[in-house]
Formats: sequence, structure tokens, C-alpha cells
Amino acid sequence: MSSRMDWQQVYRFWFPVDLSNADIAAHWQMLAWWMRGGASTELARFEPVVRAARAGRLEHWSETPRGRLSLIVVLDQFPRGLFAGTAEAYSSDGDALSLAEQGFRNGHYDALTSPYERFFHLLPLTHAEGPDHRERMRHIVAISERAIDEAPEHLKPVWQFSLGQAKANLDVISRFGRFPHRNPVLGRTSTREELTYLAKGDFVHMQSLPVSPSSAISAIG
Repeated sequence: MSSRMDWQQVYRFWFPVDLSNADIAAHWQMLAWWMRGGASTELARFEPVVRAARAGRLEHWSETPRGRLSLIVVLDQFPRGLFAGTAEAYSSDGDALSLAEQGFRNGHYDALTSPYERFFHLLPLTHAEGPDHRERMRHIVAISERAIDEAPEHLKPVWQFSLGQAKANLDVISRFGRFPHRNPVLGRTSTREELTYLAKGDFVHMQSLPVSPSSAISAIG
């Protein structure tokens, strides 16, 4: 795939269906595809795009709200599927965070119309480790609480799950200042408390969704 591809190709891949009138089952299925590996089997063709984005050759995508969102997805989401289990999975987190924070300042985040567009614009604030990580997670929790208030009644469980994830991540960052499950991959020495946490294996990003990930493909097929 050409590194000069238009951002719309990434956007159409990552947001393949309109969920605005979908029932809650379709929402859970789409979340499973996004968050539990359903998309990963299709990401190989996007590796040149990830390389181009990391080299700064796709910065022009950030001139529009959805172009910026697509670049965030390329730098934040795609490496996690393409390079899972390696340090490279996290190596563009800082760039994705910068794009997301710029989008808050210049109005691009507010211009996004879908709650899922905003969700993926926000995720770098969760993913990128750093000295202000706890404050970012508190911001995510506050936004997640508002999302529940704004959601239709039949979709509130989706956003309640998202809020639970945000609060759990806030707890991890408050306790450790980083994500301990990354320590082995990044060659970091774990503290005694982190070793206890790692031994339990109850990681936020691995918590089960209320739908089997294997059913996700039916939502986008």
C-alpha cells in the first residue's frame, strides 16, 4: 500500500459501519473487533502507512478533524496490532498524544460527530506514559462520565463499560505511574508491588467485553 494514501482509506477501514441506529449487540461486536484483535489480522497492508506516519510524511492529514483522527489511529491503534508483544507497539504513543492534544486545542476534537470518533481521538491520553499521565486519566474519567449522561438509554451499558476501564486505568497509573504489563517488553525492572500485580494477570486491556470477540466479524462483514 502506498504511503501516500489518502487518510479516508484508513478512516473507512477503522469505521466501516454506521452505528448511529444500531442496536447494542452491534456496538459490542464492533468494540470487540476494535479492541480485542479482530482488526489485527487485516493490518499488514497498513504497515507502510505506519512507517510513513512515524517518519512525519503524513502530517498534512492533521489539517482536518477526521484526517487528524485517522493519523491518530495509525500511530496509536495500528502499532498495537502490527507489533504486539514488542517495544515497537508503543513507540509512537508520544506522537499520537501530541496530535490528540493539538486536536483539543484547535477544535478538531469538538468537530467530530460520532462518539466513537471522539473515543479514538481520546485514547492516546490513556496509552501514552509520562509525568502527567494521572491527570490525563482523570480527564478521561470525567469525559467518560459525561458520555454516559449523553448516551441513549439502551447504549448506556457500553459507556458504563468504557468508564469502568477508564477508572481501572486511573487506578493502575495512580499506583504505579506506568503500565507494569509493559515492563518485560520494554526491558524495565518491575518493583515488588508491580510483580504482585503482574502475577495476578488482571490487566485492564484484557478484560472481557460483554460479547464474544469471535462474533465481531459479523458486525462488519
